[in-house]
Amino acid sequence: MAHAAGYVTTEVVPANSWASSAASRAVMSANKGRDTKPEKRLRSALHRQGLRYRVGVRPLPDLRRTADVVFTRARVAVFVDGCYWHGCPEHHRPAKKGAQFWREKIAGNRARDAETNEVLSSEGWLVIRVWEHEDPELAALEVARVVASRRDATHLTHP
Repeated sequence: MAHAAGYVTTEVVPANSWASSAASRAVMSANKGRDTKPEKRLRSALHRQGLRYRVGVRPLPDLRRTADVVFTRARVAVFVDGCYWHGCPEHHRPAKKGAQFWREKIAGNRARDAETNEVLSSEGWLVIRVWEHEDPELAALEVARVVASRRDATHLTHP
C-alpha cells in the first residue's frame, strides 16, 4: 500500500531535514493543512443545518491563526483538531522515533491552541474546538445552537 500511495521513495533525505527516513518525510509532507476529511465532514453537516460560513480565514486580521470554519457575524470560530497533532487525551499515542521532538511539537501546538482561545475570547469571539474523532453531525448541532444563540443575542443588543 505504501508503494502504491507513493510513500516509498528513493529520494535521499536532505542533511538538514528533521525526517528520520525518506518514507516518513514523504508521509509528513503529504499531510494537509486544510480541507481534511474531518473538516469536510463537519462543513457538510453544518451546511445541512442551514448554516453558511467562511472557510480557512483569520477571525482577527492581525492574529496569525486561521480557523477552519468562521461565523463572522456571530463571532464564532471553529477549529477541527487532529488527535495526533493536538494531543487528544483519548487517541494521542506518542511517537517512538524522535520522541523528544514530537513531545515538544505537540506541547507547542497545545500551547498555541490555548493562546488562540484566550486571544479570541478576549476580543469577543467564542471558540469551538472539535476533535477529528467526534461525530460531525453532533458537533454541527452544537455549533448551530451556539451560532443561533449568539446571533439572537446580537439582535437583542443591536436593534
